[in-house]
Amino acid sequence: MNGFWRDRPVLVTGAAGLLGSWLVEALLERDARVVVLLRDIVPDALFQTSGSARRSVVVLGDVADGRVVERTIVEYEIDSVFHLAAQTIVGHALRDPLSTFRSNIEGTWELLDACRRSNRATRVVVASSDKAYGSQAVLPYTEDQPLEGRHPYDVSKSCADLIAQTYATTYELPVVVTRCGNLYGGGDLNFNRLVPGAVRAALAGEHVVLRSDGTPVRDYIYVEDAVDAYLTLAERAHEPGIVGRAWNFSTESPMSSLEMAWAVARTAGRPDLGPVIEGTATHEIQEQYLSAAAARRDLGWAPAYGLEVGLRRTIEWYRGYLGRQLRAVA
Repeated sequence: MNGFWRDRPVLVTGAAGLLGSWLVEALLERDARVVVLLRDIVPDALFQTSGSARRSVVVLGDVADGRVVERTIVEYEIDSVFHLAAQTIVGHALRDPLSTFRSNIEGTWELLDACRRSNRATRVVVASSDKAYGSQAVLPYTEDQPLEGRHPYDVSKSCADLIAQTYATTYELPVVVTRCGNLYGGGDLNFNRLVPGAVRAALAGEHVVLRSDGTPVRDYIYVEDAVDAYLTLAERAHEPGIVGRAWNFSTESPMSSLEMAWAVARTAGRPDLGPVIEGTATHEIQEQYLSAAAARRDLGWAPAYGLEVGLRRTIEWYRGYLGRQLRAVA
């Protein structure tokens, strides 16, 4: 709480998502003037239920509509942009690659070009992903490795990442790119993802079903650590040596999906509820995890929450949310 964001006009896309909801709340706590671009109003989204929507300016529109984005930037005199809007479900990307490409690739170039045309933004943070690296022979991923996505979701992130770097290099737009692993935390209502699905199953006294064979290894980062990473990077995005670069953020503690499922069950107090292996997932990269050495060295960033604390906070959020859902239908 250093005063950096006080009265600063900030645009957030993707505010109804997991990271967006928590990021908006953090910006509001820091007295930023928050404007969000929303395609849909989702009543159950944490952005709505936390009260953040009432404290923000909400512009309804699609991030792929560059004129709407530009009007928003100019009309609200936006200084800083967090571009989080994306189609984030890997399975959906496999079923409908074109909508994923439109959201993740076209949405990124339209937003960045609106920033270029308006010439207002002093910092633009674009959310990429560890998926942008694709399958690599050498792990953990470091920022100097090529972006080699091959499947639809991974390709959409590789492309968006490269487009962001293009605008930084060619047009000197003050862009920085974040690459995180799998985010988890309260407020993720996509229960087909591992952590929220495993939490809901454990709290219901059921076994979570893993679509994979349980062996794929991933990075998992608690959402409040990710928010801190985004704010830390954004506050320094104007500095030489920081601007124009992509940054990995990770707890550097990769786990298999089977290990994570067991960790959720134990933390929820149900160590008897082991996962059921379905093994039907396809086009899964076997191992994906990141080095955060650059962020630790150059930004002074480090995660504050270990897995146990992060999962405990996550489970408590879902315990309250699911309890309210049950009372609502009783």
